Amino acid sequence: MSDDTAATDATTTAPAGAGPGDPGWQEGQPVEERGANRSQRPGSAAFLEFVTSGWAPRPASGVTRGPAADFTSARRSALSGKFPGRRLVVPAGTFKVRSNDTDYRFRPHSAFAHLTGLGVEQEPDAVLVLHPVADGTGDDGSGHHAVLYLRPLAGRDTTEFFSDSRYGEFWVGARPTLEDVETLTGISTRHLDDLRDALAKDVGSGGVQLLVVPEVDPAVEAVVEEIRRQEAERAAEQEDRDEHLVEALSELRLVKDAHEVEQMRLAVATTIEGFEKVVRALPAAQAHARGERVVEGTFVGHARQEGNAVGYETIAAAGEHATTLHWIDNDGQVRAGELLLLDAGVEVDSLYTADLTRTLPVDGVFTEVQRRVYQAVLDAADAAFAAAVPGARFRDVHAAAMEVIAARLDEWGLLPVPAAQSLHPDNQHHRRWMVHGTSHHLGLDVHDCAQARAELYLDGVLEPGMVFTIEPGLYFKSDDLLIPEEYRGIGVRIEDDVLITADGNENLSAALPRDPDAVEAWMAGLLGR
Repeated sequence: MSDDTAATDATTTAPAGAGPGDPGWQEGQPVEERGANRSQRPGSAAFLEFVTSGWAPRPASGVTRGPAADFTSARRSALSGKFPGRRLVVPAGTFKVRSNDTDYRFRPHSAFAHLTGLGVEQEPDAVLVLHPVADGTGDDGSGHHAVLYLRPLAGRDTTEFFSDSRYGEFWVGARPTLEDVETLTGISTRHLDDLRDALAKDVGSGGVQLLVVPEVDPAVEAVVEEIRRQEAERAAEQEDRDEHLVEALSELRLVKDAHEVEQMRLAVATTIEGFEKVVRALPAAQAHARGERVVEGTFVGHARQEGNAVGYETIAAAGEHATTLHWIDNDGQVRAGELLLLDAGVEVDSLYTADLTRTLPVDGVFTEVQRRVYQAVLDAADAAFAAAVPGARFRDVHAAAMEVIAARLDEWGLLPVPAAQSLHPDNQHHRRWMVHGTSHHLGLDVHDCAQARAELYLDGVLEPGMVFTIEPGLYFKSDDLLIPEEYRGIGVRIEDDVLITADGNENLSAALPRDPDAVEAWMAGLLGR
């Protein structure tokens, strides 16, 4: 990786290893400034004049209104109706340090992406603010006017252009202009420097209450807290809290609109393509000492080629590792005769992610015991699909799957009590072999809508437009002394992404085989057998 400041004269900073008495030694240099010692930053007037001149005019951007703009406007209006008279602050977030002075790729907060339509690595430090206005005079007749506060494109006559490794055009490419972002999103834009004054306007004396999504951008949160402290008496009377905003933003995503469903279809289709590539890579995985890494690398490479990234850390769990629910070390061998549990999802450029799992026989054919366990999990999944209909409750989906899981474990003689007794809330013996839930909402986050109230999530009534997973499993650890030896070391999960429709549901991932015979035939075709 290149140094994070441009090359310059060797005399501008101390050479590595310099000490007292050496040229360039800086007595008492603060620790936080020492990272720049490796760099030789340009500083001469001649350089500054030369580097900031002689550039051709920027070409026209060609930016047009984005396909999500009409949908995000409707989402903001829905949010507006829940918080009349409140100023709502939704930060995109900041860069996060990976190690020392290197950052992770930037990904905006999901609430910000949902309300703006901005995805991929766009707009670190940006802040969306919904300013309260007279009811009916705001955007689309709402009670708020939305403004995006952004760090705009710096001119080539600025030092940011060539020397700022986080934001400078020479380092990370040209940022969009305020006008381009406004065209793309349909949201008014302002310079980020205007944010503080805009947040403080009419707070307290004017009756405006300030709400911010917490734990996203510490600097923005600090500004909000400062403004609140200045209006401490008024703030003590506030009825709403930041948690109410977080809750509302989560609940706003429980039912997906048409654009979101389209993006989910794209994410699922792209993920299925990745699963196909993994099957083709299984011979290479078996030949490698860390075959799980071959599986992971194959899928992650596909996700970067065809989307933005993976939506979560890929689980490539072979053999006994498949009995660890979130196995992401992925450093084990992939052996013939064992199962590979692949839990993976592509996050597309709009940041919507799929979440699929298939458990595959490494050599393409299930053993008798593997097939028995697999079929039990598949039957549980089918029962969950049958329960996933409009008017049912979210918890009914899990209950339907558990009835099948308990019945099969009882048939195999593994439960200490009959299945019906195990299903009683005071018992739950069958959950020893499936400790996780059957479903979670899915969308911009792999565990979407996580801050929604229980009465709208766990106890919520299923509605058309909801998207969630169905993912029962059975996990028999190799050291489990309460099961016959033939089951030990087998872990099976089958996960699909389901869309609730007006008359039932649609399995968005139906193109990825689920039936054991179909899985074997699919693998044989991909492996050329």
